[in-house]
Amino acid sequence: MKVLILSGYGINCEDETLHAFIKLGFKGKIVHINDLIKSPKQLQNYQVFAIPGGFSFGDDTGSGNAMAKKIKNNLFDYIQNFLEKDKLVLGICNGCQILVNLGVVPGLTKKDPQVALIENNSDIYQCRWVNLKINNNHTPWLKNIDYLHLPIAHQEGKFIIPNDVINEIKNKNLISMQYANDNGKLANIKFPYNPNGSELDIAGLISKDGKVLAMMPHPERAFYYYHQPNWQELNKKNEYADGYKIFRNARNYFK
Repeated sequence: MKVLILSGYGINCEDETLHAFIKLGFKGKIVHINDLIKSPKQLQNYQVFAIPGGFSFGDDTGSGNAMAKKIKNNLFDYIQNFLEKDKLVLGICNGCQILVNLGVVPGLTKKDPQVALIENNSDIYQCRWVNLKINNNHTPWLKNIDYLHLPIAHQEGKFIIPNDVINEIKNKNLISMQYANDNGKLANIKFPYNPNGSELDIAGLISKDGKVLAMMPHPERAFYYYHQPNWQELNKKNEYADGYKIFRNARNYFK
């Protein structure tokens, strides 16, 4: 099992993301976007393609937009070929924004994108832990997971979706995870449970075949039990936190 982790121009979570995959038995490599453009066929040597969080190009033209344009102009055919095979793609935070800007998720039509991520309702950067209700665990990434407790760190995490697209997303069950309150019920766009005002409390989307997961929360930052803010109160016999489950599912998919 091999994973390629994208880096470059402000992506800054590549080391943590690679560590999570390696801990689950993957072999992996961090590849700068320019090196991938120079040698795009190398992507086909991997089973997983991951785009980590960060602030690519400083979010100057909108979060994930400039990197998405760079990928689309230079690599899109190779990524499309990758998606047509039995492989997995993960986009975390800025990676989620990039996949949305590419139209890879939800990927309903050939027109892209169908979804946008805009400024949080609070108008400020939000960095906090959130509860997540898993809406679709038929994707390999979220198999046998009902709830997650993960951190978010973003300023443009609010999903906005046209009504006709919302209906199609609902009908095809493409909402992967939603923000929830402390009782496990949907946040109903109430802050701070929904930290950004995202429509339908959406925290992540999947592609139609479930093999692409785009999520705003950071599973790589909730990998070990001591990553959690209440780690001193927890049973240390459980070495891992909730983010571990997502990477474990990727491993199990290829076993």
